[in-house]
Amino acid sequence: MSTLVTYSTEAGIATITMDDGKRNAVSSEMLAELNGAFDRALAEKVPVILTGRPETFSAGFDLKVMMAGGAPAASMVLTGFELGERLMQFPTPVVVACNGNAIAMGAFLLLSSDYRIGTAGAYRVVANEVALGITMPHFAIEICRQRLTPQHFNRAVNNSEPYGPEDAVVAGWLDRVMPAADLMSTARSTVAELMKLNPAAHAATKLRSRAVTLKAIRTAIEADRDSFRTLFGV
Repeated sequence: MSTLVTYSTEAGIATITMDDGKRNAVSSEMLAELNGAFDRALAEKVPVILTGRPETFSAGFDLKVMMAGGAPAASMVLTGFELGERLMQFPTPVVVACNGNAIAMGAFLLLSSDYRIGTAGAYRVVANEVALGITMPHFAIEICRQRLTPQHFNRAVNNSEPYGPEDAVVAGWLDRVMPAADLMSTARSTVAELMKLNPAAHAATKLRSRAVTLKAIRTAIEADRDSFRTLFGV
């Protein structure tokens, strides 16, 4: 039975919710459950709302595993990057209802989806790798390049600048911001509008319009795999 990710469907829309009871660390276990949930959505051919527990979308990769290094850290990070790559080419619409902090890999999941709706409040969206002394991975740079404006790409990637919800819209992290009480209803209405599109045309156009980006992201992931052989000793 799932303990970190729940899956529910209503009116032909799947809602995938991350909830580890804390900060929604993107651990190997969380990633396995997320991939399982997206496998189910794929089999059921339904659009997806991806969200987190109240006031927390995701604080990024499990830092304990990252600090320990080795094969577990490398596997976790690469699996996370491949989940982002998967969402970018997922055949049905993927809408994120960002209900709190989105940090590092949590922020990259925002950028991997089709539409991002945030909640107003004292939350932040940030790629904080450089602030933590980590050179930005190739995947992270490419996913940020896809969605962030040129000015904010530099500020977010090189300077680890944190963004509040409204500023995150300006930068390109989010598409809209809603009061918390309206977040999920807005996400559902957004998905409902996307469901009016021709599904085959939507899926094919997504792949065509993102072909250059997807190629760059695949190359980036392989470059990160090579880097991790040195960084993590595997």
